Amino acid sequence: MKWSDSAAWREVRIRNAAWLREWEATLPAEAKAEGERLPTFGQMLRRMRHEARAGRALPWVVTVLDRLAGQVTVGGIAYGSLRSAYLGYWIDERESGRGVMTTAVALASDYCRNELGLHRLELNIRPENEASLALARRCGYRFEGERAGYLHINGDWRDHVTYVLFAGDLPGGVLAHVTAHDTPK
Repeated sequence: MKWSDSAAWREVRIRNAAWLREWEATLPAEAKAEGERLPTFGQMLRRMRHEARAGRALPWVVTVLDRLAGQVTVGGIAYGSLRSAYLGYWIDERESGRGVMTTAVALASDYCRNELGLHRLELNIRPENEASLALARRCGYRFEGERAGYLHINGDWRDHVTYVLFAGDLPGGVLAHVTAHDTPK
């Protein structure tokens, strides 16, 4: 992700505000009362770059025909005895259902396993988000459990389900698994 993505990122986010509302993190009333605000693009990019330089995050834009269409962020990267991370993502509604995000998550997962040597990757998904649940399964992630009140979204603390992928899963890689076993829906 880079500064030149700012205008395209804002345009896609504004156009998709209603589409993303049910899935995007929001601030609880307590945080708002304390003066917290969601970051601007610039603040977000500075924070992500700082985290990336520290080896704790990898923010990527997703493009379709050189047009910004979404984002995948690998966060909470931990090494040592944990060697894990979580992935978060969003996609432009116009690109939804075409396999774009499935491919992006597969590529990010393979990078984390092959280049970073991570042992465990996780996706935390609202149980109502059927498209993301299907993406997790297509990418070979398996259901691990439920997290009650995991993240504040759209005005309330929302439950999530966790899907995980381990280093030994899918020896040929996630992208190879996706392309061999599935077609975009």
